[in-house]
Amino acid sequence: MTVIVDKPYRFVPPHRGNFWPSFIQRFRLVDFYLARHDGVVDYECRHLERLKKSIDAGDAILLTPNHCRYADPLVLGWPARHLGTHVFAMASWHLFAKSRFDAFAIHKMGGFSIFREGTDRQSLETAIEILVDAARPLILFPEGTTNRTNDVLQPLLDGVAFIARTAAKRRAKQNSGRVVIHPVAIKYLFMGDIQQWGDQAVSKMESAIGWRPMHDQPLLQRIKRLAEAMISIHEVRYLGKTTDQPLPQRRDTLVRHLLDNAESLHSLAPDPNLGPLGRVRRLRSTLSAELLQCQDAKRREALYHVIDSIELSQQLYSYPDRYLFQFPTTDTQILETVERLQDSLLGKPDHPGPLKSVIEFGEAIEVPCDRAPRGETDPIMLAIQAQLTTMLDSMAMEANLVER
Repeated sequence: MTVIVDKPYRFVPPHRGNFWPSFIQRFRLVDFYLARHDGVVDYECRHLERLKKSIDAGDAILLTPNHCRYADPLVLGWPARHLGTHVFAMASWHLFAKSRFDAFAIHKMGGFSIFREGTDRQSLETAIEILVDAARPLILFPEGTTNRTNDVLQPLLDGVAFIARTAAKRRAKQNSGRVVIHPVAIKYLFMGDIQQWGDQAVSKMESAIGWRPMHDQPLLQRIKRLAEAMISIHEVRYLGKTTDQPLPQRRDTLVRHLLDNAESLHSLAPDPNLGPLGRVRRLRSTLSAELLQCQDAKRREALYHVIDSIELSQQLYSYPDRYLFQFPTTDTQILETVERLQDSLLGKPDHPGPLKSVIEFGEAIEVPCDRAPRGETDPIMLAIQAQLTTMLDSMAMEANLVER
């Protein structure tokens, strides 16, 4: 699903009342939705006492989870229920524009919008005000978007540190107390038989591209063949022919071509400081602005083709080599790879779970009031990254290993 919305952005403020979030929690609506739509049927909270200590101290609390699945914001409703609190959360504008029901539900649960394709001062100011007031914890996903790679942390966006530092300065002026950040590691563990689940999911994709399902072949080999078929299709579309490099090199070559071509079409100078994800964000900002101003049908169609190509580049970039081509491989890594292939070949994953969500809270990071050092990565972001990486690495091998 594209995150670019072809209509003017309208800020959606957070719903500050307690009736709707209490109603949703009381009747376990989150549990029902997660089980039905995302296959998340169980959960475990770890080190919840760390968050409780900050709540009891009256601190302004910023939660910074990793973001590997669309279920993540809802999953955080479980620890909130245990602690008897509600939360606010910043959510991408495209989620509010998706459907009236989604917009209503996200809003009533405390979500407010952020326009990721431009500068959204109103959203940033709202996040800062929420922290200054300290009525509820605030959730910000520092990776910025979902990546469907639970064991790999994507580069973090430093806007999180800006929001936290600004709020800390204002609270200091008011003598209102601390702002603290709790990194939150979310890990999904597969609770089924990966061979049975994988055979069913892979067979459907094999049939979709005209192959007879190869039930007698090893699952990992079938997944690799599907990945090669998928990238071959995209190579023919964008390069005119397939290449004979190893699969990881084919992925990287195609990603570079897609981004180079899109930047050239829109007169964006190469920026050596931007990685693939940074280049995608810059292109989205440019294309979003062009799409809103464009009235010509042919030009809009051309813009949508470019949008498809940059979103494909992000999707391809999100395939980590270690998931399938380096030992060890776990059942959840296979699950995520298959779901990513389903995104490409079927439009969306259609065979969820069953999953258990493990939610681990890191130690509180006190936010200083002084400015971050110039020309360096903000120490706050380094502290968040260090805790998230340590927790995710520790949980990665809780998944079941799969023989090759």
